[in-house]
Amino acid sequence: MSTLLAPSTVLPSLLDDNDFEFPGSLLNNDFWARPSRVFNAPFFRNGGLPAVNVKDTGKSFDLELAVPGYKKEDLKVNVTDGVLTVASEMKKETEGEKNGYMRREFNYRSFQRSFQLPENADGDQVKATYVDGVLKLSVPKMKAVPEKKGKEVRIG
Repeated sequence: MSTLLAPSTVLPSLLDDNDFEFPGSLLNNDFWARPSRVFNAPFFRNGGLPAVNVKDTGKSFDLELAVPGYKKEDLKVNVTDGVLTVASEMKKETEGEKNGYMRREFNYRSFQRSFQLPENADGDQVKATYVDGVLKLSVPKMKAVPEKKGKEVRIG
């Protein structure tokens, strides 16, 4: 039986708090408290990948990806060789001058998340909707899984 596979979770385990210690004086400094709370948020704990829910409804495999802050136009979904991939790349630059202050800000965010589809998933019929920061994908199941025919290989 084939299942949907999630990306490797090796990186987050490499950064586990138990394996990463600073000298005591650095840990007691209030300067580090705020950044550690920010970078301990779920988004960063997942390596910057959106959280996903996967459900087998019997008729389809339904996925929900949490991608708040993205626009529908920023998201790309494709299926190639039985692999469903959701990706995004956002670039934003702001320039301005006000009251003698000059500023230039830029922001770049990207992610790519791929899932190996089960043999009985119909990757040609994937449907996608995006509402309120949640990308919903529905991958229907095939009524009959195509039979794979074996081929005899001649030894030369």
